[in-house]
Amino acid sequence: MTQNSKLSTNTKPIPYGRQNITEDDIQAVVETLTSDFLTQGPRVAEFEQAFANYVGAKYAVAVSNGTAALHLCAMALGVNEESRVITTPITFVASANCVRYCGGSVEFADIDPNTALLDVEKVRELVESKPRGYYSGIIPVDFAGNPVNLEEFKKLADEHGLWIIEDACHAPGGYFIDSKGEKQNCGNGNYADLAIFSFHPVKHIATGEGGMVTTNDEKLYQALLKLRTHGITRDPELMEENHGGWYMEMQELGYNYRIPDMLCALGVSQLQRADAGIARRKGIAKVYDKAFADVPGIDTLTTSPEALREADTGHAYHLYIIRVQDRKGLYDFLREHSIFAQVHYIPAHTMPYYRSLGYSKGDYPAAEHYYSECLSLPMYPTLTQEEQEFVIEKVKEFVQR
Repeated sequence: MTQNSKLSTNTKPIPYGRQNITEDDIQAVVETLTSDFLTQGPRVAEFEQAFANYVGAKYAVAVSNGTAALHLCAMALGVNEESRVITTPITFVASANCVRYCGGSVEFADIDPNTALLDVEKVRELVESKPRGYYSGIIPVDFAGNPVNLEEFKKLADEHGLWIIEDACHAPGGYFIDSKGEKQNCGNGNYADLAIFSFHPVKHIATGEGGMVTTNDEKLYQALLKLRTHGITRDPELMEENHGGWYMEMQELGYNYRIPDMLCALGVSQLQRADAGIARRKGIAKVYDKAFADVPGIDTLTTSPEALREADTGHAYHLYIIRVQDRKGLYDFLREHSIFAQVHYIPAHTMPYYRSLGYSKGDYPAAEHYYSECLSLPMYPTLTQEEQEFVIEKVKEFVQR
């Protein structure tokens, strides 16, 4: 684009991410609003089944948000005061907080500087530095939509008796290629005990708020259903006694983490466009890749070697991240031109809460160096070609001046 572009002055705001709501989405919600159920109705089960089919898992449990999904997973796996769980510092803090909600201890391992994903070798070093049984589980994150190679983590977990929660909030529709050359969808449950997703507006599938847990383990599935609803069951086969059709039993301390039917109706409608959304995101990423390939001073994150064996990688591109030395300068410059790039993420261990638990700046140098340079550029299916060209123009203008 030229400097005379219509977008070069007084442009409408270009956010880093945004929802796409269509007339079909609106009609789906309206139909539910005029139905007999606003919550705990048939659209919940419909959304769960459709999502399970989409990722290739046996079971799915819809919940109020992604954080609730993480909390329920930790509870279902029995996380308690004696549990020690490993996760990445480059994630939204909920990935770690879910362990703390249950009284467990969080330990971080550093990232692979090329991908910003949790480094399996750093995790191995941590696990093997302690006696067997010291750690309980691992929470890898499919950061930015780039799938973790869960086969490698599963091998490590099996060697040391650990469970895995896959935080796939960024990666519905993503996949990695396993050692047999087979495509493994994020959340399909083949290499993780549980996986979680978020339906926040900037995610691939938007319900306003909402989340999902997927698993292939029936016992965990049944535990999740109960914990989602105050620890209550209405199943006569699971009750200790039964007084009649009205009877229910609270068998353990659970939470109200249910999701309304109207949001599930929106989720079902959004899910029908999921493949098209992924395709559009990959198209946007290819344009960015080409634009920045030979620009000194701009680096991009790489996908895994396994994914790169495929012509069409399994990256779901929730985010498109570049790395520049003067990140703050570029961030401010883009905002001056109504481009609202974002930073993902502030390393969790540097937050005051986790520093109060003994962590310090300098503990995870790869994560902290990544944070000093990272910037997420606009990435969402309705981003226009003109808008993307304007973003590219302004990034290059700043870096090259």
